[in-house]
Amino acid sequence: MGRATKSESAERAGQEFRRFLDQDWLRWLDEYPELSSYFGYPGRNDRWTDDSPDGIARRMRHLAASLETVRGFDRSALPPSEVLNYDLYREDLEGIQEGLQYGGDPLPFRLGQPHNLWMPVNQMDGIHLTAGDLADLQPRDTVRDLEDRLARLERLPEALDQNQALLSAGLARGYSPPRIAVRGVPEQVRRLAPEDPQSSPLLGPLRDPPTTVALEDRERIQDRASRLMSDRVGPALRRFADYLETRYLPACRTSAGASDVPNGRAWYAYLVRWETTTELSPEQVHDIGLAEVQRLRAEIASRIARTGFSGGYAEFNEFLRTDRRFFWPTADELLVGYRALVKRVDPELGRLFGRLPRLPYGVLPVPRFREESSPTAYYQPGAPATGRAGYFFTNTYRVEVRPKWEMESLSLHEAVPGHHLQIALAQELDTLPEFRRNTGSTAFTEGWGLYAESLGEELGLYDDPYSKIGQLNYDLWRSIRLVVDTGMHAFGWSRERAIQFFRENSGKSEVDIGVEVDRYLVWPGQALAYKMGQLKIRELRTLAEQELGARFDVRAYHDLVLSEGALPLSALERRVRDWIARRGGS
Repeated sequence: MGRATKSESAERAGQEFRRFLDQDWLRWLDEYPELSSYFGYPGRNDRWTDDSPDGIARRMRHLAASLETVRGFDRSALPPSEVLNYDLYREDLEGIQEGLQYGGDPLPFRLGQPHNLWMPVNQMDGIHLTAGDLADLQPRDTVRDLEDRLARLERLPEALDQNQALLSAGLARGYSPPRIAVRGVPEQVRRLAPEDPQSSPLLGPLRDPPTTVALEDRERIQDRASRLMSDRVGPALRRFADYLETRYLPACRTSAGASDVPNGRAWYAYLVRWETTTELSPEQVHDIGLAEVQRLRAEIASRIARTGFSGGYAEFNEFLRTDRRFFWPTADELLVGYRALVKRVDPELGRLFGRLPRLPYGVLPVPRFREESSPTAYYQPGAPATGRAGYFFTNTYRVEVRPKWEMESLSLHEAVPGHHLQIALAQELDTLPEFRRNTGSTAFTEGWGLYAESLGEELGLYDDPYSKIGQLNYDLWRSIRLVVDTGMHAFGWSRERAIQFFRENSGKSEVDIGVEVDRYLVWPGQALAYKMGQLKIRELRTLAEQELGARFDVRAYHDLVLSEGALPLSALERRVRDWIARRGGS
């Protein structure tokens, strides 16, 4: 036998590396079974992440072992198809390892805000909100599905106790979120344990099992779920809510910025790099935000003049917030309006995209137990493996502050051609390793969502002047984020100053502004990803249009951008520049 050729050696090295990625993905899903449920992987729907000291220590060892294994591969020996996978996985592992010094959890995937072990619960995420989400999205069709739900429900009190211990340990170490931002969390928890246990959002199909399950099993499951909720889970949730209200909240800090937790300035600088996938400093991001706010305000002012409105910029914003013509009378009408709107967009997508996802999506209201502290809208990815659709959730709480002029932008961002189109397409990229199909850069994902809002005119929307001003207001809103997020976390701004800056520059309602600012308080840096990603995607499109001229094809550009999952912005730029060169750009 002769010696293996270089290409054969590279192929074997690539296969070995891909086997490691596949095995490591499954090991991490074992550690974080809730993610396994979100992604639609079977076999872990009956338990929670082990947040005991032993469980956390085991994950720390796993992270170190994963990183050691990755560094043991010779990058130069891998085939070209695996080099980017190597770079991205190593970058993720090293980034999360860097974050451990700031209280980070060793989860090595880009899933938005890195989880902080010492502040695991707030109004945006935490064990209570995860429990509510999983009650909606876990499989429900078989006896095994329902038994898994029962087992996870039975284990919820232990998970709550572990989270309470982490919160107390965080306080002892000087870690806590701003008190004002998390003031509504006890009520969120209590809504999961109402006076009538049978009405708890956690029961879902356990309350009314599907008829595909035998009657005897349905009755047994209903009885077990009822007793669990009454005897164990309900009391545990109420104890947790009491702890949050009487012990945790009074001990939380009254300051706003992340700089007030241990090593907070360095933590925030790390989060800025992680969320934007750039090397920009908070000061540089702040300056970009100020410039974008000024640019967009000028464009909005020019469009206000065309409407014939006689007042100034501040008066126009107040007009947008209060004039009844901009609001639906009822929550049901608002929801129907969104559903009709997205169906107007669907048939137009072929003009801008050569490839569309197979997975369907729907529009639902934000669940009532979390609506008061929830943002205006969000997207919940589907799971092709289980046939679960993606969902655009819109907040119908206080319909009188949900204007019509924001609906087109929100729909484009959260559904199509925004999050659903981008994420569902990534899930269908069978040649990519699982971590790239299911996770990725927030700057790309949210940057794409914001970029998608700008495609409305190309899709036949924004023909109403107020909807176009609404789109510009939404772009302005994400630019304001660059200013107020860095303002609070790097420059010492108070919450009140952030709200005032928001109010002076945006037509968003007072309710939305308060919810938004509180979100930035507990997710430092995450809100920066939207605008930084959008600026890069738009910059690269402009470059391609200029370099290719008449040869530029917007469908090919969009397909290219979406063809490798959610990349860091630097990797996306290299890919687009290579594409321009291959197509003969000047």
